[in-house]
Amino acid sequence: MTERGGLRDGDLPDDLPNDLTAAELGMWQAFRNGSVYDLSSGDTLVDDPHGGHPWGPERTVRARIICWLLLDGPPALAGRVSSLKLVGVRISDPMDLAGGTVVPYVELRGCRFDREILLPEARFTTVRLVDCAVPRLEAARVHTEGDLHLPRCRFHNGVRLTDAHIGTDLLLNQAIVYRDRSGRSIAADGISVGQDLQAEMLESHGELSLRGASIGVSLSLRGARLVNPYTRLALNAPQLTVGRTLYMTPAGVGSPLLSGRTPARGTRIQRFECQGGVRLDDGRFGDAVDLERARFIFTDEQELSLRRIQTPELRFLGERPERGGAVLSGARTVNLMDRADAWPDPGLLHMNGFTYENLVPRGPFPLERRLQWVAAATAEYNPEPYERLASVLRAGGEDEDAREVLLAKQRRRRETLPPAAKLWGYAQDWMVAYGYRPGRAAVWMAVLWAASSLAFAHADHPPIKGGEHPTWNPPLFALDLLLPVIDLGQVGFWQLSGTWQWLAAAMILLGWILATTVATGATRMLRRN
Repeated sequence: MTERGGLRDGDLPDDLPNDLTAAELGMWQAFRNGSVYDLSSGDTLVDDPHGGHPWGPERTVRARIICWLLLDGPPALAGRVSSLKLVGVRISDPMDLAGGTVVPYVELRGCRFDREILLPEARFTTVRLVDCAVPRLEAARVHTEGDLHLPRCRFHNGVRLTDAHIGTDLLLNQAIVYRDRSGRSIAADGISVGQDLQAEMLESHGELSLRGASIGVSLSLRGARLVNPYTRLALNAPQLTVGRTLYMTPAGVGSPLLSGRTPARGTRIQRFECQGGVRLDDGRFGDAVDLERARFIFTDEQELSLRRIQTPELRFLGERPERGGAVLSGARTVNLMDRADAWPDPGLLHMNGFTYENLVPRGPFPLERRLQWVAAATAEYNPEPYERLASVLRAGGEDEDAREVLLAKQRRRRETLPPAAKLWGYAQDWMVAYGYRPGRAAVWMAVLWAASSLAFAHADHPPIKGGEHPTWNPPLFALDLLLPVIDLGQVGFWQLSGTWQWLAAAMILLGWILATTVATGATRMLRRN
């Protein structure tokens, strides 16, 4: 009686393949037993799957034997559940499970793959690859009932998860993914994740593509580093749907308990950083888009594109990019939480059609800076951003600030007018502030009344009809000219000529302008009350 891989011939099943190596025999038996098959040496440097130490045949199994076990493996031992749990194993040849249905639980930790993993259209319950070195993962349209975990793995030629369906969670925490031949690091267009997609402290070298993806709960890119100097976009995720929140925020370093939380004060953190354009156009987010302390490093042609996104809360709290811009055209949010120093410089911000209902500034954000923010968003005159800001301020009870915004809108509009209209605009601004400061108009009326009363006291005023005129009263006559609607019984009884006639005409014209301004201001106040 002989032994192979620690097993005696009498212990071997009848259907055992004859060409198994000792390492494969041990794996075969561990599979039937549902136990962990650990071939690590205990030396941290040697066991590093990403290191340069060679792993010999004593730690090597063929990929086709793994596929045999997973697709048509032997039954479990009595009282056991068969599963594949490997630690520190080297897998040679491509592992091809395309189109297969895998029932056993799969978990590989610290393993090294010589060739790519092929899982297109395969079906699994749960798959966990933890801290593994993989040349490439090809898993388009893969289906898992449970999780797909890929934390701390390194993929040297990209990951493809196009149209995949993940029943619960997809984990890519601390994974390192390099681009494939098409320039993409992770191609996950159309992916569906039942619960969370966690890619905290992910390191992506290439384009991370999530076009049309659907995430049931949250998408966490806390502490991730997305780098793509090759093409325009580092994150390409138009029409992304997230049930709750998209996080591009810091992650705590050194404690797994901090995952999924805001790091506590004093914790060493790693911020989200993106070197390349971001495209989230037409996205739908159930709770929020959180950009707390996010860092974007753009070229002049790259931008943070949030066109037409819809979210209850937008937390625009990242660092101001030195180059590139931000586009929120057509975006819709209820609460806009922002900081004065988070927005791009003038000419790099576009907000045509951007709607928000409440402003929640983080830190000081005076009205003067808020007006600069609106001006930065409109390279050419556009009334909509001003009117939106004024509407939000008025809804919050800040009527005075709302009038200042509308006054700023008129002043911005004035710069687009021809010279004559611009001159008239300056006059309106100087005299009555375009009607947004009615108190100034009342002051002008009082001044004009006093000055004209003194002037008309020296006017030559023969009556039009002798014996049919009231007593001459210069203050009352001047007031009758200034008030365009009320008749005080003075105008129409006296004959003025020359300069006095022109003065009377000017008083009537100015009276109409100033009275209309005062009436408009009073109407606004009554409407507010």
